[in-house]
Amino acid sequence: MKFSSKMEACGLSPMRKFAPYALKAEQKGRKIYHLNIGQPDIETPPVFFDAVRDFSQPVLAYAPSPGVPVLLDAIRDYYGKIGAKIASDNILISTGGSEALQMLLASILDDGDEIVIPEPFYPNYSTFVTLTGATIRPVTTRPEEGYRFAVRERIEACINEHTRAILFTNPGNPTGTVLTAEELKLLADIAKEHGLFLIGDEVYREFVYGGEPLMSLLQLEGYDENVVVVDSVSKRFSACGARIGCMITRNRELYNQAMKWCQGRLCASTLDQVASAALYSVGPEYFEAVREEYRARKDALTEGLKKIPGVVYSHPEGAFYVMAALPVDDAEKLQIWMLEEFEDAGETLMFTPAESFYKTPDTGRNEIRMAYVINREDIRRSMELLAKGIEAYNSCG
Repeated sequence: MKFSSKMEACGLSPMRKFAPYALKAEQKGRKIYHLNIGQPDIETPPVFFDAVRDFSQPVLAYAPSPGVPVLLDAIRDYYGKIGAKIASDNILISTGGSEALQMLLASILDDGDEIVIPEPFYPNYSTFVTLTGATIRPVTTRPEEGYRFAVRERIEACINEHTRAILFTNPGNPTGTVLTAEELKLLADIAKEHGLFLIGDEVYREFVYGGEPLMSLLQLEGYDENVVVVDSVSKRFSACGARIGCMITRNRELYNQAMKWCQGRLCASTLDQVASAALYSVGPEYFEAVREEYRARKDALTEGLKKIPGVVYSHPEGAFYVMAALPVDDAEKLQIWMLEEFEDAGETLMFTPAESFYKTPDTGRNEIRMAYVINREDIRRSMELLAKGIEAYNSCG
């Protein structure tokens, strides 16, 4: 039987590929601390579940393909409060931010096209781009430079006749880097000058730790044809299982092209859309409390990393991830070894080896991403396990 060459070119998710090893470790009775996946343990706001309980329509019918009006209006109003004026018909609701990226990239990329993405990047970007037949042109960044990439010379060096877009996460996954207003405008200027789409994945926008609110690409004026934003309720409201995201664009032609995808898959979940609309009713005090909790977790993790000899990392400014280069030969081998061979008082650790966060070959082999989405005490214990694991692994080598 023949399979799609595009699908065969994709890899498994690095966040999930070690699940079989974890299962075997748990069957041996080991406790695993999970820093490998961005699944927050913060409680979902109760208004989501209240909306589900209050749903009383006699038929659970298809939603309109663009999304249910109450959710479209809620997202419009959310952005309006930060000074980003959008209309409800600039928004297309998707099954999570992942589908928003899929339908966006399917609308703008063809075989042989290229998209500029700073690396390390969210690995599913690679999957979604590969399935269009396009390729990623990476802008390599390093922890020693804070993973910054918004430099005209570096971006323009990656642009050629095949380039169609620039894509980045802000705040960064996996780096935690937060772009300044000046950096965002620079990227927008480059995109406009070269006739490119500028795609901002803003699913972590409420989690910024420097005291200043994150500026959205949608707040920039004069770039309506270029700017596209991908968003989601998953991380913002700790509602990953709702699978509700959106694509936002003022570019009418792009909106119409992406609508073909929306109509082809009929609609996102009706009930989850209605319940997600209620999430946007939570006040700023919700975000303030969650932000402070993540800040404390970030500090617990970075304080632990600081104590491990040979580890190089950059303090995250946003989101809830830390990238770190470890003093080991291969982070994937370390992860498998820690699940198969290592334990300390019956406990071990999962993280995400970071090689697949890079497009450039032989890059990131000794790097890992950790998500600080578990409680502080468990994070401190996780750093103890990482330190002991590195020491034991290197002594075996």
